[in-house]
Amino acid sequence: MKPRRPAIPRVTSPAPRAVTRAVSNRNGGELPFPVLLRTRHFIVIDKPPGLPAHAGRAGGPSVEDAFALMSRHRNGPWLAHRLDRDTSGCLLVALRKQALIAAQECFASGRTTKVYWAITHGHPTAGHGVVDAPLLRRAERGQWRMEITPDGQDARTAWRCLARGHMPDGSPASWLELRLETGRTHQARVHCAALGCPVMGDGQYGRADGKSLHLMSRELYLPLDPPIHAIAPPPAHMCLTARQAGWTLACPPAITPAVTRAHITEPPAAMALRDNAPTHAQHPGHDVPATTP
Repeated sequence: MKPRRPAIPRVTSPAPRAVTRAVSNRNGGELPFPVLLRTRHFIVIDKPPGLPAHAGRAGGPSVEDAFALMSRHRNGPWLAHRLDRDTSGCLLVALRKQALIAAQECFASGRTTKVYWAITHGHPTAGHGVVDAPLLRRAERGQWRMEITPDGQDARTAWRCLARGHMPDGSPASWLELRLETGRTHQARVHCAALGCPVMGDGQYGRADGKSLHLMSRELYLPLDPPIHAIAPPPAHMCLTARQAGWTLACPPAITPAVTRAHITEPPAAMALRDNAPTHAQHPGHDVPATTP
C-alpha cells in the first residue's frame, strides 16, 4: 500500500501571470514568446503551438533559436525536457549545466508534477481514472508511432474529466485534465486515444479533423530550492473550441507551496484545479453536468 502524501499548507496568492509580449532580457534582446517564470537558474516559457523545441534534422525555427537571448554563458542554456511541436505551454529551460542536472534528476525520479489539459472527441465512460499502459516506439516505412504493448516502457497517466459537452454539430467533446506520472513520447495523446477520447487535432492517434492539436502543458512543478512552479494560459484555439462546447477555460487561484520538505511533489495549483473544477457545462439545447472525482 502506497504511503499517503503529506498535507501541504495552502496559502491563497495571486495566480502566476504570463508576460504576454516579447520579454526584454539581460542580453539586450527580446524573447519571441511569453515567459512564465524566471529565476537565476531557470526560465519557464509558454511555448507557442507549432514551434518545435529544437530544430532537429530538418532545421527551421525552434525554441533553441532564442537561447542566445536567454544567456550567452558557455555552460548553457539547455532544454530540460521536451514538448511536441504542436503542444503548447510550460517548457523548462536550464540556464546552466548544473541546473539542468538537478531538473533532470527530478524528472527521472518522478518528483516532477506535469499537468496537461486536453480537449477531446467523445466522452469517457467514467469521471476519473488511471491509464496504466506501457508504450513502445515502432517504425515502419520511414514512419513511426507509439503503441501500447506489454513489452513497452512503463507509462502511467492519471486523468479526470473536467467537463463534458457537445460541439455545434452535436458531436460529443470532453475537457480532460491529465497528470503524467511518467514522461514517454506522445504519452498524453496515446493514453487519451486509449480512453476512447482522442485529442482533437491529433490525426496520428485519432482522426484527421482539420483542427490544431488541442493539448497543452498546463502546469509544471519541480520541488527544487527554490521551487519551480509555472502555469500556462490556454492557447487561443483551445479557448475557441471550449466556448463552442459551452465552457470557459478559466484560471483557478494559485496556491503558494510550503517547500520545507524535499519529498513534497504535489503542485499546489493542481490542488486548486481540483477544488475549482466547473460544476456544469452547458451547450445550447443541452445541460450536461460535468463529472467530478
